[in-house]
Amino acid sequence: MTEKMFLYLGETANWHFLPITKKVGLEIKEKFGKNAKGFGSLPVHVTIGGSVWTTSIFPDRHSGSYLLPVKAKIRKAEDIEAGEKVKFSIKVKI
Repeated sequence: MTEKMFLYLGETANWHFLPITKKVGLEIKEKFGKNAKGFGSLPVHVTIGGSVWTTSIFPDRHSGSYLLPVKAKIRKAEDIEAGEKVKFSIKVKI
């Protein structure tokens, strides 16, 4: 999928996220929601360009779907920043 990365300005840190489309989010919730961990998170394998890593997606009340955090190491390696459309794939690892 391809989505626009955005920056969330927190009180103590800034976080970069990629939104998961509502359709995909509902499919994930239906299949894996009962396996959710703290804060409703689900572990995933992520691929962006040549970068592959494991992280978690988190539920987003505003969209009714999930958000994928993208750490600085990945943003630097893939030369991406907030406001850019990013092609990525996720696979829930349960």
